[in-house]
Amino acid sequence: MNEEMLVMSNISKKYGGVQALKSVDFSVKRGEVHCLVGENGSGKSTLIKIISGAIQPEEGAEIFVNNQKENQLTPIKSIQKGIQVIYQDLSVFPNLSVGENIFINYYAKGGNKWVNWKEVNQIARDTIRKIKVNLDFDDNVGSLSIADRQLVAICRAIATNAQLIIMDEPTSSLARHEIEALFLVIQQLKDAGITVLFVSHKLDEILKISDRITVLRDGNKVGVYERDEINDNKLSYLMTGKEFIQKKILGNRKKGKILLEIRGLFKKDQYEDINFKLYQGEILGIAGMIGSGRTELALSLFGMNTPDKGEILLEGKRVDFKSNESAIKASIGYVPEDRIDQGLIMEQAIRENTTVTIFKELLDNLGMINRKKQLSIVNYWIDSLSIRVGNVENPVNTLSGGNQQKIVLAKWLAINPKILILDSPTVGVDIAAKNSLYQIMRELSKRNIGIILISDEVPEILYNCHYILLMQKGKIVEESLPKEITEKELGAKIIGDRK
Repeated sequence: MNEEMLVMSNISKKYGGVQALKSVDFSVKRGEVHCLVGENGSGKSTLIKIISGAIQPEEGAEIFVNNQKENQLTPIKSIQKGIQVIYQDLSVFPNLSVGENIFINYYAKGGNKWVNWKEVNQIARDTIRKIKVNLDFDDNVGSLSIADRQLVAICRAIATNAQLIIMDEPTSSLARHEIEALFLVIQQLKDAGITVLFVSHKLDEILKISDRITVLRDGNKVGVYERDEINDNKLSYLMTGKEFIQKKILGNRKKGKILLEIRGLFKKDQYEDINFKLYQGEILGIAGMIGSGRTELALSLFGMNTPDKGEILLEGKRVDFKSNESAIKASIGYVPEDRIDQGLIMEQAIRENTTVTIFKELLDNLGMINRKKQLSIVNYWIDSLSIRVGNVENPVNTLSGGNQQKIVLAKWLAINPKILILDSPTVGVDIAAKNSLYQIMRELSKRNIGIILISDEVPEILYNCHYILLMQKGKIVEESLPKEITEKELGAKIIGDRK
């Protein structure tokens, strides 16, 4: 392997009483794909911010970039040294073209009063050609998919001669085939001698793309490992200090009282001929990629996407939900795939987010919220779901991803649901939080709540469901028991034929 591009030693950072990093040593080699892993709160984000110059480490730290010591990295200096960070929100400009987004860092340096459009177009073309992606530099970025916006962000980094590209949870909003396409781009970056620091919670992706892996836990560096000396179970243990054993729910399909029955549901250009039953206490998996119609179907079941035809029967009686309010009154809860924009009011208090679905039940005779009753309910769900909360008056955006997701779950459990729809419920949460959520699902199943679990993560579906429906191109194309299918087979079926 080539020489080290970045070397950091004795990196510490404290926020108030919390030690985010404790004397961490870290380095990446030129032209490698280096994965940085750890649970939420392990120090990953803090380390990235120090590398990018957004925050400064404590006294005693040393940072070398290309063998040159840097006394104080700033964001501008970090970029000048060839370090680029692509965050989850991508930070692209949706109102500008692909070419303008790629070229914009040239003008961020200042000194250019006029735009040289010929130069913009040439640099955009050269960069797009360099990593062999299919982008039209005249397209407006706001019209692109998340996957293509990500490619724009990568092209922008390359256009400024990036030597180290840091990708923070780059696959969280991508379909499986888009992830494969991204991995091809990462390989091309590596072949070009560009270092990629890849940060993700998805262990299968880490094990597939990495050359080396650095593991952080509670602000400490656990170690650095070559890809060939580590596996899924070992990596989980290094990250958490705990062993997680996944077992299928075996036996035949759990049958009993039918909570929900779908007959011939159809929505033009979204899904068609959807038929299935959900039994009391059953976890029913709908496996499908983003774009398979899975979320559109979920929204129809929750009253937010009226089907063109077909029937929805709740406990044997036909219902025609015209809004999510009518679905909620029928005791249906929905955890959306995007908790930040759709599941939570990020700036509002944890207390308010937890009880937003039952505000009317909290009003006293004067129409005021009964705070004592509200706090009692909030504390009950915090205890029941083991949510790590400092103060319920803090904004919900102060919580980790896993704890935020538990708040979304709590607000729906507060309505005492009969049916709970979980659309990609573990996106962006770490391994320990995932397993905690899986355990909660199983406990809810034992309380006779019917659960529809929608996901494209193979282990999530295979090890947590009583029965599996496979969805492709708006249709349910196959049904199976977990015992009848392997991880490899299910993964191949989820990807399916995309032509």
